[in-house]
Amino acid sequence: MKFVLLFVVAIAVPQLSYSAPTGDSSEELNVVPILKYDNVHGPGGSRNVEVETGNGIALSRSYSFDSGAQTQAGQYSYTAPGGAPVVVKFVANEYGYQPESDHLPVAPAFPHPIPQFVLDQIAFAAQEDAARARTLHRDSDEV
Repeated sequence: MKFVLLFVVAIAVPQLSYSAPTGDSSEELNVVPILKYDNVHGPGGSRNVEVETGNGIALSRSYSFDSGAQTQAGQYSYTAPGGAPVVVKFVANEYGYQPESDHLPVAPAFPHPIPQFVLDQIAFAAQEDAARARTLHRDSDEV
């Protein structure tokens, strides 16, 4: 009985398959050639990788080990859909991934103006804290 049930379940499961597109299909394949690929291994686990593609994407990355921690540094570039060239330089180390680019968003400059209602609330909270401290001080003197 178990065999029959398993066989029925196996038949009932939809069969998913994938077939690679063929060159004669109506869909055009967008093949981008690799113009350059260098992967040079150095001493101590260091490595340099450079890649350039036919559509203008470029990557240059170096790997090294400092005090047992891996550090990666490099840059990549491409052309944005609007036609602007984008270059991103980066370092990835024990402090995390640190990108630099004119195309990355930046936080507003600080200090920014603090709205008056915020300053009023801060002053009010300070008055409450001072009153509470006076009450606690007075209560401790009575004991």
